[in-house]
Amino acid sequence: MLQCTAFSELPEMGARVALMGLADGPGQASEAPELDEFLLCELGEHDDGTEHAAQLWSASAPAGRDLWMFWTDADGRRTFRFTELLPCPAVIHRLSVKEGDACVLYDRHPAAHSWDVTDPLADLMAERIREEVRRDRDGGGELGAQA
Repeated sequence: MLQCTAFSELPEMGARVALMGLADGPGQASEAPELDEFLLCELGEHDDGTEHAAQLWSASAPAGRDLWMFWTDADGRRTFRFTELLPCPAVIHRLSVKEGDACVLYDRHPAAHSWDVTDPLADLMAERIREEVRRDRDGGGELGAQA
């Protein structure tokens, strides 16, 4: 399943207020993480009735709750909300029973788990980086040619 392509400008003041209100959050404003200016929906493709979602903060293991921003676009207006949610408990085991990949979305998220969501642009960028590294390592790139 392809990743949803919706994005939103982050309402920074709302995000900072939500972060400061977390029980196990960053605490002081000076400890707050650097926030991206825009957020991309992390869910797989979904219908118009489902809110878009992006994770802002991942809590420490004992707290176990993450801060998410949800938004919708209706009637030409964007509405957003912030909420703390437990992480999805799903884990996929591929070749090992002991090690697995955890879903990085929130508990009871709609549609597919994160390991079933693909982002073609990120995949393309990763492949280009791998090609550049191979070329540099084999002496075919600018860095390799100069060495």
